[in-house]
Amino acid sequence: MRIATWNVNSITARLPRLLAWLESSGTDVLCLQEAKIAEAGFPFEQLRELGYEAAVHATGRWNGVAVISRVGLDDIVKGLPGDPGYEGVEEPRAISATCGPVRVWSVYVPNGREVDHAHYAYKLQWFEALKAAVAGDAAGSRPFAVLGDYNVAPTDDDVYDVAAFEGSTHVTPAERAALASLRESGLSDVVPRPLKYDHPFTYWDYRQLCFPKNRGMRIDLVYANEPFTKAVKDAYVDREERKGKGASDHAPVVVDLAV
Repeated sequence: MRIATWNVNSITARLPRLLAWLESSGTDVLCLQEAKIAEAGFPFEQLRELGYEAAVHATGRWNGVAVISRVGLDDIVKGLPGDPGYEGVEEPRAISATCGPVRVWSVYVPNGREVDHAHYAYKLQWFEALKAAVAGDAAGSRPFAVLGDYNVAPTDDDVYDVAAFEGSTHVTPAERAALASLRESGLSDVVPRPLKYDHPFTYWDYRQLCFPKNRGMRIDLVYANEPFTKAVKDAYVDREERKGKGASDHAPVVVDLAV
């Protein structure tokens, strides 16, 4: 079984690439983030023609998440239970579903913007709500994983130069503590292998030639429980999909399971 996570940074802009990638990669389940489209406009029919169903939580603004599957979609939950909301509004940042033998969450963690910004406090609160929401599945006997854009680099090795991020979000002790707390619920970091270079970065800014210079970050993560991690045969960053015209600034992270 092949499971992947990908922040596509607008499914409208990336649809031809997404459809081609699904067909060529043989992915069974894709957790997708930053759909940037209303649910009514989601390309259900195009996906159905390839044999995929989709569960979508999106409103057409900057967020939006989905689970796309060709092995079934059951027990769908839209939204994060206990979501703290930002400025009184719950954002479409989480969706979960059971796909065959595996249960997954697709999450798009708040960016945080700046350390002294209200969005940063919201980000930390959102992590607390996520931990509470996944605790039961994390401790269960069924393979389970929370996949998505976490907007946090777990360690200094997960950014090209930690000094370049001094004073910025994504690398602060509080954000990394939130990740550590999430792992305490019974989840482990499934670290993928890079297809090139030494570090499995998953995101490269569009600006300043960051991708050709490999100035990246590993912020797209797969946090999984023990039944899931024991079934992992391989995990890698499909760096090739970050290349070329019309690419997202994130690459897919792919996990192969023996289930």
